[in-house]
Amino acid sequence: MKKRILGKSGLEVSAIGFGCMGLNFGYGYALGKEDAVNLIRAAHDRGVTFFDTAEIYGPFTNEELVGEALAPVRDKVVIATKFGFAIDPATGKQSGLNSRPERIRQVAEGSLKRLKTDRIDLFYQHRVDPDVPIEDVAGAVKDLIKEGKVKHFGLSEPGAQTVRRAHAVQPVAALQNEYSLWTRGPETNGILQACEELGIGFVPYSPLGKGFLTGAMNENTKLPEGDFRSILPRFTPEAMKANQALVDLLKQIGERKKATPAQIALAWLLAQKPWIVPIPGTTKLHRLEENLKAAEVELGADDLAQIQKAAAAIQVEGERYPPHLLAVTGR
Repeated sequence: MKKRILGKSGLEVSAIGFGCMGLNFGYGYALGKEDAVNLIRAAHDRGVTFFDTAEIYGPFTNEELVGEALAPVRDKVVIATKFGFAIDPATGKQSGLNSRPERIRQVAEGSLKRLKTDRIDLFYQHRVDPDVPIEDVAGAVKDLIKEGKVKHFGLSEPGAQTVRRAHAVQPVAALQNEYSLWTRGPETNGILQACEELGIGFVPYSPLGKGFLTGAMNENTKLPEGDFRSILPRFTPEAMKANQALVDLLKQIGERKKATPAQIALAWLLAQKPWIVPIPGTTKLHRLEENLKAAEVELGADDLAQIQKAAAAIQVEGERYPPHLLAVTGR
């Protein structure tokens, strides 16, 4: 597996990481613990050194899986986790955001235990908390870095101005925002520009459009109960039918390159910038292997120009989030 460095942070990771959320959270389906641990280990065996989790996934249980799976190879991997939600430790109920410095410290201590480790390699603020100045957030993480409990600071779904303010207090190693062929906001909202200027790595989550860009879904797909995609405007049958044109484009390029739609979608992201590291997730070994082979797919200037031109002619139908979830992005 090729390696990449996240901006100027010096943090070296596999060119494709593994997003662990979907193993037991978010999609209305959970892998058994043993299977989930085995899949994470299979990813590492195949060259993945970058694993992404968060306190809110479960809550808590996803970090426990990751901690158990990676304990034998802890010094060979980079583990990213996140803080920023108000979660009742007794019930696991989430009530809004909380990035107060004392809460950040509390989350760090809990995550260290669940991850069975003495340091968090990359600690992201999961969503910007409008009630806490970003300078205070960056300062709290800076203190944890001084203590050796955290190695690098990240932000997820911030606005570009927030990134600049945070970076002035504690250098930001990576931003984790949604980015894919059907979610291209970072190209126009100043996020990729800020990364370029400040030397920050970029970690696209949902690089396969939450499964849609793999070609495995269409307007007749029935989502299981509890699958969070059922509340996303882009996953209504009408939107999926309209957005099929994007999958058709990926299939067409894939046929020429002897690659799957998922591999083209990931290769396209990798071709955008050398400091971009997508983190697709899956519950299936064959899908994991398919995703990782995307690092070997070379898209030349002509391929990229063709994709750009064809994608520009496709109007993506539906917002990526409903209004209440969109409201907490880009702050």
